[in-house]
Amino acid sequence: MTSRHTRWKPAEEPAAAGHREEIRLAWDLGQAVYDRRTELGISQTKLARRAGMTQPQVSKLELGGTVPAVPLLARLARAMESELNLKLVGETSQVVFTAHAHEAA
Repeated sequence: MTSRHTRWKPAEEPAAAGHREEIRLAWDLGQAVYDRRTELGISQTKLARRAGMTQPQVSKLELGGTVPAVPLLARLARAMESELNLKLVGETSQVVFTAHAHEAA
């Protein structure tokens, strides 16, 4: 007779779940910055200048290496002539920088 063992899996610590969410949000935000910057056809250096940042800071942001504070998000949105739309629903998120309405027309 073969015994069937179920591997015990410990419950995830709340801190680990929070860290995983932070990583996901950082990645989504970085992708949104990259998408809008390339849509505008500007370099990381030009975006950095417009937003009062350095090029390495923009690079780190685009790679999901940081979660900026709200004032920096506002500067980025202005620098990319955009609105920032952040939608958080349960475990999912959507981060999009969209062109101002007058640009889209």
